[in-house]
Amino acid sequence: MPAARGEQPADDTPPVPAVDDLPAREVLDRVPALVALLHGPDHRIAYVNDAYTAAFGPRPLGERAREALLELDELGLFPLLDQVQRSGRPRTVKSRKAPDGRSYTFTCTPVTEGDTGGVLVFATDVTDHAEAAARLRASERRQRETAVTLQHSLLPQKLEQPDDLRIAATYHPGGTEAAVGGDWYDVITLGGGRTALVIGDVMGRGVRAAAVMGQLRTAVRAYARLDLPPHEILQLLDGLATEIDANQIATCVYAIHDPNEGRLVYASAGHLPILVRDDSGTVLRADEPTGPPLGTGGWIHASGSVPLTPGSTAVLYTDGLVERRDEDLDEGIAALERALAGATGSPQVVCDRLVRSAGVTADHDDDVAVLVLQHPARTGPEGELFRNAALELLGGVEAAPRARAFASGVLTSWRFPADLHDLGVLAASELVANSLQHGTPPMRLRLRRTDRRLIVEVTDGDDHLPRRRRAEPGDEAGRGIAIVATIASNWGSRRTPGGGKAVWCEFALPAR
Repeated sequence: MPAARGEQPADDTPPVPAVDDLPAREVLDRVPALVALLHGPDHRIAYVNDAYTAAFGPRPLGERAREALLELDELGLFPLLDQVQRSGRPRTVKSRKAPDGRSYTFTCTPVTEGDTGGVLVFATDVTDHAEAAARLRASERRQRETAVTLQHSLLPQKLEQPDDLRIAATYHPGGTEAAVGGDWYDVITLGGGRTALVIGDVMGRGVRAAAVMGQLRTAVRAYARLDLPPHEILQLLDGLATEIDANQIATCVYAIHDPNEGRLVYASAGHLPILVRDDSGTVLRADEPTGPPLGTGGWIHASGSVPLTPGSTAVLYTDGLVERRDEDLDEGIAALERALAGATGSPQVVCDRLVRSAGVTADHDDDVAVLVLQHPARTGPEGELFRNAALELLGGVEAAPRARAFASGVLTSWRFPADLHDLGVLAASELVANSLQHGTPPMRLRLRRTDRRLIVEVTDGDDHLPRRRRAEPGDEAGRGIAIVATIASNWGSRRTPGGGKAVWCEFALPAR
């Protein structure tokens, strides 16, 4: 049986001051908030009001707090009570969930009583507010998850993997709000062994930025099928961006890799420089040429190039990876160069290491997109699967039989099966004949094999691109391209620098 109020407890515990005569007692009894008065350094109970008793049950007076006020111990308030007594200043902790399942905000105020002091604990029930806040956070989390899903759906679901390159990409949404960003990337196989790589950033956040990003990405894939030089692709995108939204700024890099050239040809519309690490670990920054962002209009973009030899790794990225509010942009790019110099492994491993080195976390305030491509240095048996052979086509009609003999010898040395050998010789013969009839010197026949396909390509000095057409029974010409298109897995043509063209076709190799 606990001691009555104001009476000395049965043990030797010092008496607890009576509060019956305090003028605030009647008020505190009627306050709907929970009120408790704790006394002394060991926080013994001097008083609890009816609301406190209703919430946690009766509390015997004169007992030690650690025995009677277990709810305060479970809430971790004892250190706070000690701090209030030492400092003489009130402290408040917001929205703590008590053992009764409800949430309270606790305000602890020091009380001076003679030579000793106590703490007045005032707890306000904020359960409704806490639950509303929890529902709001859950709603925001669902909205963000939906926004991130939308953003990912606008990006490639699976990257194309060219024969000659190994590619990986990563995207990290920025911030914690639901607004999506406009960072994007893509990998597009052009045929004939060539690959287009693109990365861009539509400034701002929200559905509008994502919509512009989606339209630009779709347009790039359509324009890429024209197999134009990078600067011409950007010219087309620039005009489209102006039509979509003249007030929306977007940057972009469009690059093309041709395994026969060993270089990455690119054009930049206000985007960050491509970084390339060669097989010795030296990092090269491709700074020029760079034009203004897309949508400005009136600018003539130009293409540049950077070496991408076997053993090299190139990185395309958006500004979220290198831009920080407290440092210059060049410092961020320099830090990325240092990270790339020491980042080895597969493209995905390099991606992850670059993101970690830049300090990108879940609460990063800007979107980050990174595209890493490697040109592997192949040796031994794997190197035998990647071969090249070329013949300069000199002279007149006698160049055709020489080309057939050359193609037959090369394909025999590459140990192709008879049916594929014959198809390759036929394709080479038709493409050479077409070039001899409609093209101009210099002419070249190139054969290339990878681990997946055989590529036959003929270049000449005339920029008129052939097209497939139906030959009439009486026509003496016009069947060459139709034959090639029929027997090959794919074919195409493009203009080459200097005013010429290249016509190519490819055959899928049987699975090994």
